[in-house]
Amino acid sequence: MLDRFGEILRHGMRNRSFVTGGIITLLFFSIALLSYIWTPHSIENIDIKSKLLSPGTGFLLGTDHFGRDILSMLIMGARNSVIVAFVATGIGIVFGVPLGLIAAASKGWTDELIMRFNDFTFAFPSLISAIMITAILGPGAVNSIIAIGIFNIPVFARVVRGAALSVWKREFILAARSAGKRTLRISFEHILPNTFSVLIVQATIQFAMGILAEAGLSYLGLGTQPPAASWGKMLNEAQTFLHFAPQLAIYPGIAIALTVLGLNLFGDGLRDVLDPKLRRQR
Repeated sequence: MLDRFGEILRHGMRNRSFVTGGIITLLFFSIALLSYIWTPHSIENIDIKSKLLSPGTGFLLGTDHFGRDILSMLIMGARNSVIVAFVATGIGIVFGVPLGLIAAASKGWTDELIMRFNDFTFAFPSLISAIMITAILGPGAVNSIIAIGIFNIPVFARVVRGAALSVWKREFILAARSAGKRTLRISFEHILPNTFSVLIVQATIQFAMGILAEAGLSYLGLGTQPPAASWGKMLNEAQTFLHFAPQLAIYPGIAIALTVLGLNLFGDGLRDVLDPKLRRQR
């Protein structure tokens, strides 16, 4: 296991997307973890006298219209983005992976039923589906997680099914069948481990999509609710002050763009590193 990790790391260091995306992603997670032990100021402190201060006047990035420290809100917003995206991605993996394995193993009407359910889900854009679900369940971080997680399920089911179908054709699966192993056991002992590389890359992509979806829902008032900080909520509140305090929108906008870019670059580089064919082409 350690040898495999070392090999991936060696090849990854030669891949610009992997290195650049990894640095940005590591920085993002470090900032999110930092919020548990330190922020420059409390985001719950409202000081109208200090509202809309310019960067550097006692506050590194200035303050918002309530006098709250923007840097502290960005740090806390990173934590909330990680929590929502991580749990939503986890929901997709926990429910989507077994569905994908079942579809690939059973085929027939079971496979058809699962895939038609996937097609029905994909007929609605992810953000529209999340808006619909949160509108029904009510606004809040928990409901955002549920909404984003539900859309992740068919994504992982389809990806795992596609990868599993190719593994089922391999010779060692025929050997496992000859040894008397049942379909369920083969799926979890042989098929699932051979889909890990595809699964990890897709998880990285869905994590980035989860951050975007959380920001979108919070921007619309359906995601994380005050007093908790959210990058999307910060963008929403900044609209009124764009003419004379554009930094209120610029900072969270840059945070979202950089984080999603870093995760996508990391996922792209990870795909190249984990796929021997792509590695040879480079």
